[in-house]
Amino acid sequence: MSLFDHSIKELEAKLHNKEITVSDLVDTSYKRIKEVDDKVHAFLTLDEENARSKAKELDSLEDTIAKLFGIPAGIKDNIVTKGLRTTCASQFLRNFNDPLYDATVVEKLNAEKSITIGKLNMDEFAMGSSNENSSFTPTRNPWNTDYVPGGSSGGSAAAVAAGEVLFSLGSDTGGSIRQPAAFCGVVGLKPTYGLVSRFGLVAFASSLDQIGPLTRTVEDNARVLEVIAGHDKMDATSANIDIPTYTESLTGDVKGLKIAVPKEYLAEGVNPEVKEAVLEALRVYESLGATWEEVSLPHSKYAVAAYYLISSSEASANLARFDGVRYGVRSEKAENMIDMFKKSRSEGFGEEVKRRIMLGTFALSSGYYDAYYKKAQKVRTLIKNDFDKIFETYDVVIGPTTPTPAFKVGEKIDDPLTMYANDILTIPVNLAGVPGISIPCGFSPDGLPIGLQIIGKHFDEATVYRAAHAFEQATDHHTKRPQIGGAN
Repeated sequence: MSLFDHSIKELEAKLHNKEITVSDLVDTSYKRIKEVDDKVHAFLTLDEENARSKAKELDSLEDTIAKLFGIPAGIKDNIVTKGLRTTCASQFLRNFNDPLYDATVVEKLNAEKSITIGKLNMDEFAMGSSNENSSFTPTRNPWNTDYVPGGSSGGSAAAVAAGEVLFSLGSDTGGSIRQPAAFCGVVGLKPTYGLVSRFGLVAFASSLDQIGPLTRTVEDNARVLEVIAGHDKMDATSANIDIPTYTESLTGDVKGLKIAVPKEYLAEGVNPEVKEAVLEALRVYESLGATWEEVSLPHSKYAVAAYYLISSSEASANLARFDGVRYGVRSEKAENMIDMFKKSRSEGFGEEVKRRIMLGTFALSSGYYDAYYKKAQKVRTLIKNDFDKIFETYDVVIGPTTPTPAFKVGEKIDDPLTMYANDILTIPVNLAGVPGISIPCGFSPDGLPIGLQIIGKHFDEATVYRAAHAFEQATDHHTKRPQIGGAN
């Protein structure tokens, strides 16, 4: 049996009918990891003993009714897991082997009887767009291991694409779920800010971070969001709203759906094959009874600059807690307390993390705060207003997830500005706080996946899912599989 062959719903039925056991699923997951992860490097830490023990416990239960009963999952390594190493792919936390609590999303998965297979690789402290900033090893794209899987949730996307787990959790601060989902040919959702609790997520930029699911299909994605969404008193930014049954919105019917296509999202810099894949997707929507019109998001050209000022400023404040005192690695070369702070941080953080801390500290410093950070926040409001205006008339915004398909490992790592520009189409969604999903919509001539991004109104994930599911059912892009590790 291959995890590639079945959806979560199908496996749930097989488990309920006693055709397979949870132990079978866990065995399949670890067998696949042993086959391919030496090439993909999606996992940083495996939790095999606990996973097998939990599988046996679930196999002994008569009642198999739970939304994710026995389903193997991977957790991005910046989401805290009780007693299971959580490193944020940083040398600073390489010895953080025994966190004292589970993140709220992990508690919710456990309550629905999901099984954590292990912790997934990422760009260090979620800072990066290629997964090359992991301080342990870069993750590779399962479609072609010469290429990056995207970032920062590269391990989360690659593990699903390679068939190692049925779903994973990632975090998205400026595109870190959707961009790797696009590069790896899977489905990745960045929920509305506040829909999913951030309690237990190691903070990068607190006003932008959101946890979300990565899956092979839209239906699987909706099932996972139903579990992890909801108000949490442990998160002051958590929205207290009713959570709909998102899977009920997957009707396949998009007749009358009004689609906005920003001209800026198909402008210069977007690869011709990506543009053509998006236009072909719009033709599919037309055939399904939807309509689309070109619109403008005039302030989107300032999004990258505003994002890197805001996110780096928040990172500067959030990462100040990593000082070698309370937890994490402490330098053994220090001669006094101040020296210990400096050396622990200089040895523990990688180059990209240091770069962003310095940028953020500068933007917040006296004499520069108004010129940089405050101005960036004003631009953020203008970008949100652009979306609000469009959503007065249209149901969803559609465009490419990324300007290009995946690029080669090493191609952009020494050019941070070019790397930052790769997030130009995903960043506005985080600044506005609205939901966005990436689904497969085609392949490049090199056989690399291309992602379609669907953006919705605040807390209207149901419409985003409905639009995504209708396209998925009308096409076969989601049925294609990478051939890593032989036939699968």
